[in-house]
Amino acid sequence: MIGVRVIQKVSSTPGFAKVAPHVIPALDRAVHRLTRGKVLLSARLLPGVILTSTGARTGQPRRTPLACMPEEGGASWILVGSNFGRTGHPAWTANLLAHPDATISWKGLDIPVTARLLEGDERAAVWKAALAFWPPYAAYQARVEREIRLFRIARAERR
Repeated sequence: MIGVRVIQKVSSTPGFAKVAPHVIPALDRAVHRLTRGKVLLSARLLPGVILTSTGARTGQPRRTPLACMPEEGGASWILVGSNFGRTGHPAWTANLLAHPDATISWKGLDIPVTARLLEGDERAAVWKAALAFWPPYAAYQARVEREIRLFRIARAERR
């Protein structure tokens, strides 16, 4: 699809990385709230969730709209800590490292999840799949020295 290729090309640019983090999440949060969790604007292009995690330093709930890569028929999702190819890791990744239990809003449903940072061969395999899913991740990684964090979030075990 030509529109997707154009968007991928634009989203790979440093200019997009400067503007998008200030615009896209704010729009996503507003539309998500106005539609009572049924619409996420960025999900028109990529699947998306609203992640509610616990702040690593504050302990306060933090809501972050994120693109995701669904897995295994809805039992788990991959989150990519690309931060649009900016220097630092996004704050939500530190939150999940400190507090792996979280909630996602997925297609209007609130789902308790547990996050796990992927490493080694497992990370390499998922990174390859992520690049096939959204090629601009390669441009994001090329701009930064840090290794982009990948998390698998899975439905939490019922207790």
